[in-house]
Amino acid sequence: MSTEEGPVEHEDRWILNLRGMRVTKISVDFRLVLVLDSDWEIALETPVNLSHGTVHANPSVLLNPESQDVAAALALFGANVLSAVAFKSGTLRLVFDTGHHLNCSSDPSFEAWQVTGPAGWHFVSLPGGDLAVWARSGASES
Repeated sequence: MSTEEGPVEHEDRWILNLRGMRVTKISVDFRLVLVLDSDWEIALETPVNLSHGTVHANPSVLLNPESQDVAAALALFGANVLSAVAFKSGTLRLVFDTGHHLNCSSDPSFEAWQVTGPAGWHFVSLPGGDLAVWARSGASES
């Protein structure tokens, strides 16, 4: 588990401090949802790239939540998060201890993804490539 209390803001990104959290549930409707222990949830609503190992050796697989074409995401069940970064450009990058990398870019027309957690944390990739961040104390758009 992460030893820091919450996400940490940097100039161009937020470090989400999900290190060591395990994927305990995967669900699919029009979104692909990864539920982590410690009450964190990652909802992916637009196509997402999932890769394993190096990009040169293994090309990524495109997961499309809207059409429920996300079977490759089942490999993430039980995986531990090594790194979770929400870029202020609206991109989300997750790295898992299984060697999987998940990248979700912003979408020009839709909210591409959102991450919610305890203490009112809520990160949303806004249409067009921006990031909105809320905590219990209020909202700030980065």
